[in-house]
Amino acid sequence: MRVDLFDFDLPTDRIALRPARPRDAARMLLVEGKRMSDRGVLDLPDILRPGDVLVFNDTRVIPAQLEGRRGEASVGATLHKREGLRSWWAFVRNAKRVRDGDVIEFGNQVKASAVSRDEDGAILLHFHGEEPVELLLEQAGQMPLPPYIASKRGTDAADRDDYQTMFARESGAVAAPTAALHFTDRLIAALDRRGVKRETLTLHVGAGTFLPVKADDTIDHRMHSEWGRIDQAAADRLNAVRASGGRVIAVGTTSLRLLESAADEEGTIQSFEGDTAIFITPGYRFRAVDGLMTNFHLPKSTLFMLVSALMGIDVMKAAYAHAIEQGYRFYSYGDSSLLLPG
Repeated sequence: MRVDLFDFDLPTDRIALRPARPRDAARMLLVEGKRMSDRGVLDLPDILRPGDVLVFNDTRVIPAQLEGRRGEASVGATLHKREGLRSWWAFVRNAKRVRDGDVIEFGNQVKASAVSRDEDGAILLHFHGEEPVELLLEQAGQMPLPPYIASKRGTDAADRDDYQTMFARESGAVAAPTAALHFTDRLIAALDRRGVKRETLTLHVGAGTFLPVKADDTIDHRMHSEWGRIDQAAADRLNAVRASGGRVIAVGTTSLRLLESAADEEGTIQSFEGDTAIFITPGYRFRAVDGLMTNFHLPKSTLFMLVSALMGIDVMKAAYAHAIEQGYRFYSYGDSSLLLPG
């Protein structure tokens, strides 16, 4: 499909630079089939049914944004995928100044050598020393805010908490599963009273989620792979929910992509551990999910293509036009939507 079919105009003042406070005070656009209504995240227990299950991503964002020097050259690195115990692929600013074998110094005695370069320009960095890389990143790294926020303000101490969900357990993401940023203890308690179940899986979100689609046609776009895991017990419980008439609602596109990667042709969710580069565009037949809770996404992005596949491109363009007109806040720190296909 032509990528320009997924374009729309977004005023820059609709981009949220801070989250709602409290988190669950965010607005939520409910889209059921072709019907839309303006709701709030706190309405979620009233909308969902007893027996439905929400599926959360328990990945934890690491401080994967690094600033350093290679000799006299300033170099910035955003880690996006682990490749072994001490090595990470990174998107590097000023990459032309870095050659294989060069050592980049990131401060606080944190150093890494450039090992090789991928065809997309990413550089494989091998971190020196014996301390766990996660500890080195805590010493030298910053939270990797999305470029549409980082270009407008600096990262600060508040982002350490704001850009982490309440479910974060497994370290390894370089971008937050932002749909779950809206959840709080009081919202979870209300969902429990309603009889809505919850499950977790792990997908370590990579910085590739923010990369623009440069191809003119979706068939020519290459997705970056991300590592994920669903254990057998969770898969069995999710299959039991659907068998009993409940709905599987993915909280975030990351949860959705892993569920769809783990499902077989009959729609049965299997255990899964490994990389996925699934690219969902209109025409895709969904097998594992019955709905999606997600924030509002970038024009011409793979994530807007995904929600268009779930609901229909005309429905989503109308929904986004409504959201813009009604002042919804967009992107990672923005408002939410609940998408329930007809």
